[in-house]
Amino acid sequence: MSTWTALVYLGAAVLFILGLKLLSSPRSARRGNQLAAVGMIIAVVWTAVGLWGRFTATGVAVCVAGLVLGGAAGTIGARRVKMTAMPQMVALFNGVGGGAAALVAVSELLRLGAGRANPATGFPSVFAIVVGGVSFAGSAIAFAKLQEMMTGRPITYPGQQLVNAVIALVIVGLAVTILAFSNSPVVFTLLLALALVLGVAFVLPIGGADMPVVISLLNAFTGLAVAASGFVLHNFALIVAGTLVGASGSILTKLMGDAMGRSIASVLFGAFGSVQGGAQAQAGADGRSVRSASAEDIGTMLAYSRNVIVVPGYGLAVAQAQHVVRELAELLEKKGVEVRYAIHPVAGRMPGHMNVLLAEANVPYDQLKEMDEINDEFRHTDVVLVVGANDVVNPAARTSPGSPIYGMPILNVDQAKQIVFLKRSMRPGFAGIDNELLYDPKTVMLFGDAKDSLSQLVAAVKSA
Repeated sequence: MSTWTALVYLGAAVLFILGLKLLSSPRSARRGNQLAAVGMIIAVVWTAVGLWGRFTATGVAVCVAGLVLGGAAGTIGARRVKMTAMPQMVALFNGVGGGAAALVAVSELLRLGAGRANPATGFPSVFAIVVGGVSFAGSAIAFAKLQEMMTGRPITYPGQQLVNAVIALVIVGLAVTILAFSNSPVVFTLLLALALVLGVAFVLPIGGADMPVVISLLNAFTGLAVAASGFVLHNFALIVAGTLVGASGSILTKLMGDAMGRSIASVLFGAFGSVQGGAQAQAGADGRSVRSASAEDIGTMLAYSRNVIVVPGYGLAVAQAQHVVRELAELLEKKGVEVRYAIHPVAGRMPGHMNVLLAEANVPYDQLKEMDEINDEFRHTDVVLVVGANDVVNPAARTSPGSPIYGMPILNVDQAKQIVFLKRSMRPGFAGIDNELLYDPKTVMLFGDAKDSLSQLVAAVKSA
């Protein structure tokens, strides 16, 4: 590697690190993303320029086609994707990165030819094939579940863990064969195929409620596969970028698991989100009634409150109601009501989903409060407005040891003086269990689409 190439890659790595640092705050996240993108453009362009003399005409055509098609797909997809579909796009991007790393490793093994692979190249190649293949196939299943192309419920069968263990052992055996005996195309093709199968088997038993954690974990897998491909190609820009993604994804996965009160093992093997059976699986199955109110009554309640906390959930994202909830908050503030937003770490379908959604509607950043910051404030709050959230406010996480969400940290909405739920129906959340808070005497329901319900509340507050 020339001195200039090393310096350019070092500059790109610095931009990656600065970009990642700036992503830690909504205020600087956009600038951080732009810096990281500039770093990647510099690394890709410099690499292409440095290798230009080695390209054949076919190689040039392939590279240009890849840049044009990939750039167009990424740009159009990112600009058109709805906020509710952002988790699917993240899963898709994860998978593409892992698949690319696996293909780079396959290409390198083909170049080396048959015979025993050099450990310095063979080990990272095998690692990239396995981890990249798992990431690609697993991300495809995560995408399909989130996009509702297949059921979001865990798909399990008897002996599933044993089958997965056998597949993993065969993968280890094939990896040893490549490194110690023969770098046959048949062997590493079979290795890639089994890695894809393991990726599918790995994600199938995981329910939709755990998808944010799984996406984060697959993101870490992709980073590790990219770092391994950097060792294969002797490209330290790839090594740095992949390591950053792998490390940050691993940390985020741990934080997400902690936010749900669950270990990573229980996420991966617990089949969370499966139907619990009996009365729990269908809200209101025991015949209990809930207290509903009109938009006019709730609007008056909000207008004459001292403080209101809004708890956003996936229902807010589905209804694309972020702009209306901001309008409602501004009306309340003009009447002297203090408005804040309580953000649960796993609200929505991905880490930071609610933060990004509300930032899109220009909600002031200082009104967005994380769970630990605002949980003690609920007891002093006049009204909590829950918009499309369910499991993250369910007291069963504290009071029901047999519940699948028991132990998950939740927002202390039940401690507020009055609670308003905006829901389409009495259907339970992803955990498939009833929410006792809906039947609390201080809870009132406003049924309907979140955007329509919020629009009615806006009109009611204006006339209050």
